Amino acid sequence: MTLTPRAPEAITPDPPGDTARPLLTQSWLDLAFLHWAAEPDEVARLLPAGTVPDTLNGITYVGLVAFRMHRVGWFRLPGIPYLGTFPETNVRLYSVDEHGRRGVVFRSLDASRLIPVAVARAAFRLPYLWSRMSIERDGDTLTYTSARRWPGPRGARSRIEIRVGERVDEPNELEHFLTARWGMHNAFFDRPVYLPNTHPRWPLHRAELLACDEELIRAAGLTAPTGAPASVLYSPGVPVRFGRPARPAGIPTP
Repeated sequence: MTLTPRAPEAITPDPPGDTARPLLTQSWLDLAFLHWAAEPDEVARLLPAGTVPDTLNGITYVGLVAFRMHRVGWFRLPGIPYLGTFPETNVRLYSVDEHGRRGVVFRSLDASRLIPVAVARAAFRLPYLWSRMSIERDGDTLTYTSARRWPGPRGARSRIEIRVGERVDEPNELEHFLTARWGMHNAFFDRPVYLPNTHPRWPLHRAELLACDEELIRAAGLTAPTGAPASVLYSPGVPVRFGRPARPAGIPTP
């Protein structure tokens, strides 16, 4: 049966539902969001089956997001303090599926803990990569560095430096589009998967980009961006709960 694509769901700053029975819990802390405009035709070839680029005024975006993952945990168990806490930098795209669900697609996720990288690659088919990473803070300035170890391209690096600015009282249309994402699209053994998440409304600050020397976007199969990003934001972070894969287009679950 061929499904008629639905219109994309509304973009809301608060999650559309609750996660009463979480599959995963974690916190995302000290996030730097950098985004560049991209052509939908270039992005479309990199998305999983059943999804197309999500656009705002005909434009889609490539995101480079650096942060500190904190205490990843399973179900209702306490988060793991060492193995579940590490720097991460991801390259992400914006997607919508035939059911109208908006989400993100990760092209790469660099992280500094080998065991979580191996588990995420094997169990969830996520493109995690083991990298040497650090996050340093000096007052309102944060520096995120990454150099890839495995599986490659070995040595692909990133260095981002931002200065945190004023609090965003009311995000604009683009800022909502880039941050208010309540799910992830992926493929699991060639089957489409939508993994929903919930968290409090993002506390956002505008930020000044002081330095950006990165190779991760090109390593993820995209054209390296030129010029200044369309958006630079910072957030102190949120606690996050991932639910079980959603139906339809999810892995069958109890």
